[in-house]
Amino acid sequence: MEKSSLKSALREVRGNQTQQQMALELNVSRELVSKIENGTRTIPPDVSQKLMQTSENARFAFALRHEYTKTGPVWLDGPDVDLHHASVKEKTIEEMEEVIVALRNFNFARSLKSISHWERQEIDRLLQESVEAITALEHLVVVLCENMNISYTETWGTHYQSLRAKGWLS
Repeated sequence: MEKSSLKSALREVRGNQTQQQMALELNVSRELVSKIENGTRTIPPDVSQKLMQTSENARFAFALRHEYTKTGPVWLDGPDVDLHHASVKEKTIEEMEEVIVALRNFNFARSLKSISHWERQEIDRLLQESVEAITALEHLVVVLCENMNISYTETWGTHYQSLRAKGWLS
């Protein structure tokens, strides 16, 4: 997400609290809270974890991930975006269908080191379709968690448990 998205997510987490009240809860200085909100300082990992534990704010988690990695989906907040859960569902289906078509159209049977220029363009298209689908899916998870008052953290926790049970995660 853009810095402004993290700032707005942090302000949403802070709610009606003053910066001083939040700082006291987090055991940090008010100045640090101010710098984080102004975008001149990143959120230390321990502070971000504490904020997630206390706020359970899915958009904040979304913003944090982008803040730390500068990759991944950004929260869609432009004038033409429709984040109603039904619209997000339909957009997710559309994006998933497009990535499935791109996956089916590319032949993975041969070495990727010997692909042609044309095949490289197909891979680029597949990657773009994939990140669009990831963005749609991430929005779907956040919107559903928010609208249904379901814990975003617990949703991911259940997923991690499933991965461990399958032996895919240590």
